[in-house]
Amino acid sequence: MKIRIESFFVIIMFFFCWMVLFTRFPFWWKAICISLYAVIIVCTVAKLWLQNRPVPKTLLWTCLLILVPVAGYIFYIYSGQLLFKGELFKSKRASDRELFEAMGKDKTTFEVGSMLNDHQRGFVSYLERVTLTDQSQHTRTKILKNGEATFQEVKQKLKEAKDFIHLEYYIFRYDRLGQELMEILTAKVKEGVEVRLIYDAFGSFALSEQDKRKMADSGIQIHPFLPLKFGWFTQKFNFRNHRKIIVIDGKVGFVGGLNVGVEYLGEDNKIGFWCDTHVLLEGEAVQTLHAVFLLDWKYVSGERLFEDPRYLQPVPLAGDGLVHVVASGPETRDMGDHFYAMISSATESIWIATPYFIPNQAIMTALRVAAKKGIQVRLMVPESNDGFLTQYATQSYFPQLLRAGIEIYTYQKGFLHKKVIIVDGDMATIGTANMDLRSFHLNFEVNLFLTGSGSIGDLVTHFEEDLKECRRIRPVAFYKRGMRVKWKESFARLFSGLL
Repeated sequence: MKIRIESFFVIIMFFFCWMVLFTRFPFWWKAICISLYAVIIVCTVAKLWLQNRPVPKTLLWTCLLILVPVAGYIFYIYSGQLLFKGELFKSKRASDRELFEAMGKDKTTFEVGSMLNDHQRGFVSYLERVTLTDQSQHTRTKILKNGEATFQEVKQKLKEAKDFIHLEYYIFRYDRLGQELMEILTAKVKEGVEVRLIYDAFGSFALSEQDKRKMADSGIQIHPFLPLKFGWFTQKFNFRNHRKIIVIDGKVGFVGGLNVGVEYLGEDNKIGFWCDTHVLLEGEAVQTLHAVFLLDWKYVSGERLFEDPRYLQPVPLAGDGLVHVVASGPETRDMGDHFYAMISSATESIWIATPYFIPNQAIMTALRVAAKKGIQVRLMVPESNDGFLTQYATQSYFPQLLRAGIEIYTYQKGFLHKKVIIVDGDMATIGTANMDLRSFHLNFEVNLFLTGSGSIGDLVTHFEEDLKECRRIRPVAFYKRGMRVKWKESFARLFSGLL
């Protein structure tokens, strides 16, 4: 109801502006319009203040609402600010909790035992308490570096499917790579394999109606996540599904940073080489990853596939360490907390690779304190980013990091898109979430948290290999950057809470 009222206010505001600026109505009519507009803004600001958000963010939105007529109000409500009142994704939050709690009842409670050291034990216990999903000791993982290795493995596993294939992507392009995957999926449909695809309506905006029709005609069940034409009326268009998931027969899963498109193979001349990381899962944790997909499928289609036991049959294997699948989104907003808890548990080293570094204050403080305690902190980001604001907002954090003794490396070979955190060489997270506020608050994400797994060694090796393609930012040289660059950083930093 509140969402519809605020959308109605947008129409009223446009009407008021039209009357004041473009009509010859008497002055007192225009004065009434201006007064009513002011009442709407004052009430909105009052409601904003009552939410007791962080002061900088409250002041930013207050200034935007007051100083930017109409457009400021539109940006406020359509950027998902009603989320803080719990109005959005309420039904999805309830469904997610119901299914994950039911799955937890069927599993043996994981006991944090002597196999873990102190800092591992503390973080694993934290995840067990605060997440809806469970740790798995019966899962194997394989790290896949970059697009060629990833999609070679994906294609092979898709061809081996016998029962169903479920895919979920932020970006799905119908280019050469997309068509190759579609040929495999179409062939599997003809063999009687069920194929379902969720694509994000914004991320896959380039996917034409003709392309979607081809997929549907071939027997693939396809649904968009948060269609844009409805998003404008529900205020959900700023929330995007950033997940990249494949589940095959409930036995094999894929998750990580790679979407479907030739640029992820490094074949886009403008972008160049694409540095990324993906993970292949086999065993018990695939069930949890699949539950994330099935809940999203229910949200977009209404179909409750998770009520059919054949879709959630665990297939445990002899595992290597602990694997924990953790989903987050605007209905939970806790991935940033998990990153903070992991970083705070470090005793020797913290290595971070991310395409976008726009942290919250808690993570920023944790990194600076860790470095001052003598813990090695390394941050790897792209040399050039894919947006003005993200480029300079990321760079605006460098002075504080450098003063704390944190090592900053910029990737030179191409575009760095991997999302990896490695702590002490024996804990790691990898998945779809960036180290930015959008991933923490607005996007639907899914990450793996690995503890004591052999795959962490592969992540360490890959990180060290990628360091060879980086330039280290030296404080003396960085501080000599021109005033023009500093102004760009300061300007972009103003929008860090909105990126």
